[in-house]
Amino acid sequence: MKLKRSRAAKRGRIEIIPMIDVMFFLLATFMLASLAMQRLDAVKIRLPAGRAQQIAGHEPLTISVDGSNAIFVNHQSVHLDQIEPTVKRLLQPNGNVVIAADDDAGHGVVVQAMLAARRAGAERFLIAVHRE
Repeated sequence: MKLKRSRAAKRGRIEIIPMIDVMFFLLATFMLASLAMQRLDAVKIRLPAGRAQQIAGHEPLTISVDGSNAIFVNHQSVHLDQIEPTVKRLLQPNGNVVIAADDDAGHGVVVQAMLAARRAGAERFLIAVHRE
């Protein structure tokens, strides 16, 4: 009569191939998630320091002026005379306009951009600052 061996006598094996597959899947997932968190299309500006509340709701229209006085509306480069039609096209009803100006940007260029946005129908302006 033949008796079966008990389970305790069998040695367990660690399968490493499925573990490698899972690790590569997690690596790819975290890499894609971290890339999605970065804003790669953002305009590079040095905002002045200040204290402000975080904006809630949808993303508002942004007018950016960098250190060389180049003007961007929602990350698209525009000239001063193109601000008004661009803002008219992109501005939502009762929408806010965020002014993000570099520390080195000229005051006159920022004011002219705000006046062009006002002529396009913008009524509420928010000033972007770097949180302290």
